[in-house]
Amino acid sequence: LRSGIDILVGTPGRIKDHVQNSKLELSSVKHVVLDEVDHMLDMGFAEQVEEILGSSYKKGSENNPQTLLFSATCPRWVYDVAKKYMRAEYEQIDLVGKKTQRTATTVEHLAIQCRSSQRAGVLGDIIQVYSGTHGRTIVFCETKKEANELAMNASLKQDAQSLHGDIPQKQREITLKGFRNGVFEVLIATNVAARGLDIPEVDLVIQCSPPK
Repeated sequence: LRSGIDILVGTPGRIKDHVQNSKLELSSVKHVVLDEVDHMLDMGFAEQVEEILGSSYKKGSENNPQTLLFSATCPRWVYDVAKKYMRAEYEQIDLVGKKTQRTATTVEHLAIQCRSSQRAGVLGDIIQVYSGTHGRTIVFCETKKEANELAMNASLKQDAQSLHGDIPQKQREITLKGFRNGVFEVLIATNVAARGLDIPEVDLVIQCSPPK
C-alpha cells in the first residue's frame, strides 16, 4: 500500500480500518466495484461502504468513479440505494430476466417432508441414493448448533464435517480442502458457505429447511 497500487480488493471493514489509520487514500479512485451488492448495501455493511465511498463521491459530479455493481439477486431496494453511487444514465444488465425457472435446467428439485427427529436418518438415505458412496454433498442448516449436531449424528452414515462462522479461518480452509479432495463426502454448513466458494462436482445440495 505504501508504494502505491493499481487495484485493491478487500472487505469493507478492513478497507475502512486502513482509511481511518491513514494508510489508504481513496480520493483519486477511478473505478469502484461492489460484488454481492445486495449484501454490501444491506444493514451490516451499508454504513461501512458509505464511509469508505464518501471521500470518492461528490453529489452530481461528473468526475465520480465509474461504478460497477454485481449480484445474483437484486431486490428493488438495491436499485434504489445503488442510484446514490450511479450516474443518471446508468446501464442495467439483467442475465436472469423475468423467467420463473431461475435455476439451471439440468438440476432436479425434490421436496421431502419429515420430522426433525428423523432428519439425520432421512438425510443419510437421501445422500446414499442421490450422491452414492463417493459423491459430494453440501447440506445447508439454519444455525451453527444444527450444523454441529448433524455432523456428529450417528444416523448419518457418511463422513461429514461442519462449516460455520465459529470455526477459525485456518480450520475452514483445511475442511474445504478435505471436501474438495474427497477426504470426506458431506459438508454440513450454514450460509457462510452460500457465496464465493468454488467447489467442483457437487452432486447433491440439501436445504434442511426452506431457504430464507
